[in-house]
Amino acid sequence: MEGFERFGKKRVMVVVDHSSQSKHAMLWALTHVANKGDLFTLLHIVSHSNKLSETPDSSSFLANSLGYLCKASRPEVEVEALVIQGPKLETILSQVKKLEASVLVVPQKKPSLFGCFCGISSSEQLVEQCISHADCCTIGVRKQTYGMGGYLINTRWQKNFWLLA
Repeated sequence: MEGFERFGKKRVMVVVDHSSQSKHAMLWALTHVANKGDLFTLLHIVSHSNKLSETPDSSSFLANSLGYLCKASRPEVEVEALVIQGPKLETILSQVKKLEASVLVVPQKKPSLFGCFCGISSSEQLVEQCISHADCCTIGVRKQTYGMGGYLINTRWQKNFWLLA
């Protein structure tokens, strides 16, 4: 991977799971961040506490099916799918460093009404911690509500930026 960016190529890493937010973030990154020849890495993390509800076969199936979708949509972008077991934040940060990712895209969930009263949710904390600690450009992506369209983007420098696209 050494010198990968030197030739105008980058590694775009997207954290994926079974949620629709994850698929929206993946498609946004594929159309707005990835370019011809880039390496597009789908990272699916299976936590230790999720062992019973998510089998290795279902995790591999998810990652591979999303990988096939990406390849069908953008055949000029190289796609790889990784399934790793471990704590979410630590695994994301270690994979960003190990694979020398140029851009990390993390899906954001819409804050719940309950979360408004109790503070920040664990998924919002994950996005904020990735933005603060990852060794690359990190983007939190959430599809706007159905009536409005576009995406809500968060980075280290811009919070809740509404991108019509």
